[in-house]
Amino acid sequence: MNKPPDEDPSHDGARRPEPGLLRRLHITLAAGSAGLVAALAMLAPSPARAVDGCAVLLCFAAPSWRSIPQCVPPIVQVLRDLARGKPFPTCGMAGGGNSANHAWASAPDYCPPQYTRVFDGESGPIYSCDYTGAVSVSVDGAPFARTWWTMAGDTVTEFSPSAKAQFGTWDTRFDDDYAAWLAALPPPAPPTESGY
Repeated sequence: MNKPPDEDPSHDGARRPEPGLLRRLHITLAAGSAGLVAALAMLAPSPARAVDGCAVLLCFAAPSWRSIPQCVPPIVQVLRDLARGKPFPTCGMAGGGNSANHAWASAPDYCPPQYTRVFDGESGPIYSCDYTGAVSVSVDGAPFARTWWTMAGDTVTEFSPSAKAQFGTWDTRFDDDYAAWLAALPPPAPPTESGY
C-alpha cells in the first residue's frame, strides 16, 4: 500500500501545521501571557500606605485608644513602624497648637520613675527604661497625653490634668503603676536632731 508523497507516514493522516501558523500562535500566546500578567498586577494588593498622621494624633489623644476599634490598626502600625526605625507620621490638618511627636526613652531623664530600673555597674548606676519611646500629644499648645510604648507593642498613657478633666474617665494604668511605685518606696528617714 503506497501513501501519497505529500503525507508524513508517522502521523497517519494528520497534517503538519504550516510554519507561518506556528509563528502566529507563538505571538498570540506571548501577547496573551503579557495581558494576563498585567491583569494580575492590577489585582495584586498594592503596597501598604503610610499611616494617617491625623488618625494617629486623634487616637493617641483618646482616653483609651485600644477601646476604639478604628484606632487599633493605625496605632499598631505606627508602633511597628517606629520599632523598625521609620519616622513618626505628621498631620497637616491638625491646626495650630495641636501636634504629636515621638522621642526615644532614655532613663533616668526621659522615663517615668515607676518604669525606670537601676542596676549597680562597675563604675556607677546603670539605668534602663521599661519602655522604648513615647508619643507626646499637645492640644492647644499644652501637653495633653504621652503614650509610652515597647517594641512588643505594649503601651501605657500618661494624661495631663487638663486631659483628665475633659475626659472624666480614662485608662488609669499609668496612674495605678505610679501609685504602686510610690507605695513601694521605703519610708523616708526620720529627721535627726541637731544641737543647733
